[in-house]
Amino acid sequence: MMHDSGGVQMARAMKHAALCLMLLPRFLLAAVMLWLLDFLCIRKKVLLRMGEQQDGPDDPKLCVSDSNKMFTLESLRAVWYGQKLDFLKSAHLGRTAPNTEVVLVQERRQVRILDCMKEKRPLILNFGSCS
Repeated sequence: MMHDSGGVQMARAMKHAALCLMLLPRFLLAAVMLWLLDFLCIRKKVLLRMGEQQDGPDDPKLCVSDSNKMFTLESLRAVWYGQKLDFLKSAHLGRTAPNTEVVLVQERRQVRILDCMKEKRPLILNFGSCS
């Protein structure tokens, strides 16, 4: 088994650090939004207690629970993972589509997506189910 040299490891570490720095503002914005959602839930709870005497008979009851927190470690991990996936994806809105390999079903051979295009005709990909 061949070990990576120190330079390769350093390059990987620098790439990972740069990625983290680019994702950090988006992640922090999402984290603040989750925190604000929890704050609004707490605020609703306080307002419910204050307004219990003022509710009319036609007003529906509002259910607020402590078990549905948005700002948790699990949700922050999911947001970080989602931000990373979104940033590293190869297809982006408004940009050229990636020319990845696909398999032609009838011919059972691999080709690039753009090899299937014909002049002045849209290319339609069918991601159907085989169940």
